[in-house]
Amino acid sequence: MFNLISRYILRNHVAPFLFGVFLVVFLFIFQFILKNIDQLVGKGLDTWVIIQLIVLNTAWMLVLAVPIGVLFSTLMTFGSMSASHEITIFKSSGASLIKMMTPVLITGIILTLALFWFNDQILPEANHRAKVMLNDITRKKPTFSIEAGQFSNAIDGYTILARKVDSVHGTLKGVTVYDNTRAKGMNIVSADSGIAQFTPDQSKLILNLFHGEIHQLYNNDLANYRRINFDKYQIMMNASGFSFTESNENSISRGDREMHIRDMQKIVDEAVTASNQVDTNVKKQLEKQYDYLIGKDNRSSRFYASESPQKQDTSRLAALKGVDKRINFLESSVNSMMLRKFDYALRAKQYIVEIQKKYAIPFACIVFILVGCPLGIVTRGGNFGFSAAITLGFYILYWACLIGGEKLADRAMMSPVLSMWLGNIIVGVLGLYLTIRVNNESLKFSNLPVIKKVKKISSKKKSQ
Repeated sequence: MFNLISRYILRNHVAPFLFGVFLVVFLFIFQFILKNIDQLVGKGLDTWVIIQLIVLNTAWMLVLAVPIGVLFSTLMTFGSMSASHEITIFKSSGASLIKMMTPVLITGIILTLALFWFNDQILPEANHRAKVMLNDITRKKPTFSIEAGQFSNAIDGYTILARKVDSVHGTLKGVTVYDNTRAKGMNIVSADSGIAQFTPDQSKLILNLFHGEIHQLYNNDLANYRRINFDKYQIMMNASGFSFTESNENSISRGDREMHIRDMQKIVDEAVTASNQVDTNVKKQLEKQYDYLIGKDNRSSRFYASESPQKQDTSRLAALKGVDKRINFLESSVNSMMLRKFDYALRAKQYIVEIQKKYAIPFACIVFILVGCPLGIVTRGGNFGFSAAITLGFYILYWACLIGGEKLADRAMMSPVLSMWLGNIIVGVLGLYLTIRVNNESLKFSNLPVIKKVKKISSKKKSQ
């Protein structure tokens, strides 16, 4: 009986989980396109290049979408079962809330492990490839275009003017080309019409001109001026930079979000070692100066009794000035070393934050199950609008804890571990509280006015 219930509950989770994940990914993709539309449109990029860039960025979207999909599916499934009194039937057959949640928790643990593997192995490579590709797109010049009545300087060494432009057929009318590629001369080509087109690799621009003349002048000497009439004339211009070329992935350094945990841990260990070395250097420097100023080698306190009192005062004054200089040097040296120690500590914390984030975000799948199952039962949601509203609220809370904790950790105001797990702790404690209370049937707030109002609005939208 319990196996049948487990399969039934898990089967009900599949559709809302996939819907929630795909919806969140779609919204992220839409936001990404709007944010980068100026870099993707108007550069003559191949459609496949744009698709690759979107697919690579889908990796980080999935990492954030899967926990949201888990929360949405648990709210929908347990809410609909509660609304149709299936929860009551299951409980009457001996299945408590904990038992009903067990298959979902086991699935959540498997999903957490899979998402952690994806977060550590796939996501860094996808982020790095997306960074390289976006950098190549940024370096790529805009697609060559000629506007009617406007001078175009898009190609180095040439200025092109066309009185009329047919962008559909690529034909030009009243064309004038100023060739400035020659150091000691200039060509001016005028033609009645022309056709502009790129070579297949977009490395060259071929300009076929018809019925015109060429004006050539060398060294600004009128004796070297020539005019040549032509029926057809072809100009091949170097258009390097207009084509999209992929850089070597190893040529661009990786950021913290493009590294595996083992790589970031290595940096953390190096930073900790360097910080400890600074402490050792400070200790040695203090001991050395102490021995010089106060210890056995303190030459500044050696005065000879044979010297006159005036000479002794002069020697004391010189010795005090030397001591003052050494103290100032020691203070400056120690401050410099402590600043380096602070930089090492800050660097270590930044990478620890990213390491803990790779663990914390996948673990949110389990935390959201603890919240979603009991909350779906007590609210009896079961519809899209109500479940989406609760999901959005918890997502904002969790995301605020994640971003806020990261900022506090980067500023050394909170432990990196605590800052990344703060959202899981808050939501997890709430989830455990709800689970225990609902399992003991000691929590009911489905009759609250706010809950009633939200459910009423959701049901009206559903009926419409």
